[in-house]
Amino acid sequence: MDKTIYVNELKEGDRVDDLFLVKSTRAGETRAGKPYLIVTFMDKSGEISGPVWDSVEQLSQICQPGTFVHLMASVGSYRDQPQLKIDRVLKVDSKEVDTSAFTAACEGDRDSMAHEIQSLIHSVENPFVRRLLGNIFSGETWELFQEAPAAKAMHHGYLGGLMEHCLSMAKLADLISNHYRGVDRSLLIAGVMLHDIGKLSELAMDKGLIEYTDSGRLKGHLVMGSEMVAEAAAQIDDFPTGLLQQIQHLILSHHGQLQFGSPTVPMTVEALLLSQIDDMDAKMNMMEQLRRKMKKGGYQWTDYQRSLERFLFLHPLQDDGPDDKSGTDSSQGRQQSLF
Repeated sequence: MDKTIYVNELKEGDRVDDLFLVKSTRAGETRAGKPYLIVTFMDKSGEISGPVWDSVEQLSQICQPGTFVHLMASVGSYRDQPQLKIDRVLKVDSKEVDTSAFTAACEGDRDSMAHEIQSLIHSVENPFVRRLLGNIFSGETWELFQEAPAAKAMHHGYLGGLMEHCLSMAKLADLISNHYRGVDRSLLIAGVMLHDIGKLSELAMDKGLIEYTDSGRLKGHLVMGSEMVAEAAAQIDDFPTGLLQQIQHLILSHHGQLQFGSPTVPMTVEALLLSQIDDMDAKMNMMEQLRRKMKKGGYQWTDYQRSLERFLFLHPLQDDGPDDKSGTDSSQGRQQSLF
C-alpha cells in the first residue's frame, strides 16, 4: 500500500484511509475512571492526534511509537485544530513501507550543502583550527553530520537539519567577522561548526522519530561536544592549549545564559557573536516552519508560541505579504531559549 495523502493536506470533514507512523501515545483516565489514549500520528509533512475511547488496551499494543499503521479515521476539529476521530488502526510491516514518506528532511540539497561546508573549512586561516575541523568532519562523523537533526523539536528537527543549521550560521558568521573589527574569523567559524557537534551522540533518529540517547540525557550535547573537541585536539601535535580552551568555551557558552543550560556565559567576542547567531537562526527556522504550514494567504495570527512567549503575526512563506506591514501589535517579555 502506497501513501497517498499527507498530514498537511488534511482538513475537517476528510476521510483518512492511509499509512502513518505512530509518533507517541499518552494514556489517561476520564473523571469516571475510564481509560483513554491520545495517539499522535505523523508523516514527513507533520503530525495529527486523536483520542481513543474504546478498545484502549488492544490499541495501546498496536500504537507503539515507531510503529507503522494503516489508519482509518475522519478529520474533525478541537479548539480550532484538526483532530482525528479514530475508527480503526492496523499494524503494518515496516518492510513494506517506503520510509522516506515519513522522514522530514531539509529543503536544500544535502550534497551541495556538504560541499559548501568543506569549502568553508578549507577557507579557515588558522592552521590548527583548519586541521581540527578537517579531522572532525571526516569519516564516520562526517557521514553522521550530514544526516543528523539539530534538535528533537523546535528548530531544524529533521534529516539534515544540523548541517543546514550550521551552514546558515556559517554564512552569517562570515559576514559578521568582516563587519566588526577584531573578530577572529577562524575561531567564530570553529564555534559555528562545532557548537552542536555533541548532538551526534545526544540524539538518535530512526524511522523519522528523534529521541535522546542515554548519554545524551545524562551529559548533554554541550559537555559531549567539548569532550569530542578535546579528544580531536589531542591527536594534533602541539595544539595550543589556549586555543583549545577558547573553542571549548564557544561550545560550553553558546546557549547564552546559565538558565538555558550553558555552564558558563559567553565571555569573548566570538562567543557572544556565536550565541546571538545561533539563537537568531533557530528562531528564524521556527518561523519558517510555521509559515510553510499556513494554507491561506495574507498576514494572520499563529497560535501562542510557548518558546517565544507570544503570538506571531505572519504570512505564508510563498506570500510576499501586503505592502503595508504597519499596525501590528507586539508583545514583550523574556524570550526562552529554543534549545
